[in-house]
Amino acid sequence: MQQVDRGFLGEGDVVVDVAWSSLNYKDGMALAGDPGIVRTAPLVPGIDLVGTVAESSSADWSPGDQVLLNGAGIGESRHGGFAEQAVVDGGSLVAVPPGISPRQAAAVGTAGFTAMLSVLRLERDVRPGDGEVVVTGAAGGVGSVAIALLSGLGYSVTASSGRAAEQRDYLTGLGASTVVDRNELAGPGRPVQSARWAGGVDSVGSHTLANVLAQTAWGGTVAACGLAQGSDLPTTVLPFILRNVTLAGVNSVDAPVELRREAWRRLASDLDLDLLDGLTTEIALADVVEHGPRIVEGAVRGRVVVDVRR
Repeated sequence: MQQVDRGFLGEGDVVVDVAWSSLNYKDGMALAGDPGIVRTAPLVPGIDLVGTVAESSSADWSPGDQVLLNGAGIGESRHGGFAEQAVVDGGSLVAVPPGISPRQAAAVGTAGFTAMLSVLRLERDVRPGDGEVVVTGAAGGVGSVAIALLSGLGYSVTASSGRAAEQRDYLTGLGASTVVDRNELAGPGRPVQSARWAGGVDSVGSHTLANVLAQTAWGGTVAACGLAQGSDLPTTVLPFILRNVTLAGVNSVDAPVELRREAWRRLASDLDLDLLDGLTTEIALADVVEHGPRIVEGAVRGRVVVDVRR
């Protein structure tokens, strides 16, 4: 398959005219030069892009197609979506689903895509009515979309947030039935505690994830997709052995294309787009550097879309 080389933009078989990107926690880390994210230099950040195919040597895509890309190395090991044009590999692209606008697709972005992957994994084992499901980092991008998806599917959701008092109305508006302060989960705890959760979606890691596991009921599943508190996991094997708890890792970067398509099909059918619009803030490309530190500090609520044309 013929590769397109646009010089600085690199190689790939599809050239995309980018209209929208989004700001994610990982983008904030990249903008700060975090070597765990920035794997090549120079680098155009932006782990999401939504736009129109301008050129293609891929049999799957033609000029004029509206496409999106989440992860797959962009904004980390190759140039990403904070640009008006990107050269990408067509094998990771997904068509913008009918009924979702390009701006809304960017608002979903990696955070919402990761939330949907977490829900897909969780619902293999945990069903509505099995008990309470906890979502940590609830006011962030992953947490916000996860609450909206789970509540829309009939799950009873507890939202855990470091801004519980400030964000209570926002979180209940997304569908959370209960809001708790993150301090209930953030400190060291016993490896097995009183059962509270049928399952969970965790974007925090460290002691928070350890406590969620310790409080998960027999046969429950916790989908882990982030490490805002830390990459350590200070627990033991006891929750897994004594309660048959499953810890399921969620990796959105390397998800195969069929899983990507399934996740986006489900987002198109299951996500309340009015809720999505309500939790979305729009900024210009020129504002990205200013907003980067804020998302790392946890001062950004919901989703932030980036209009790369201004």
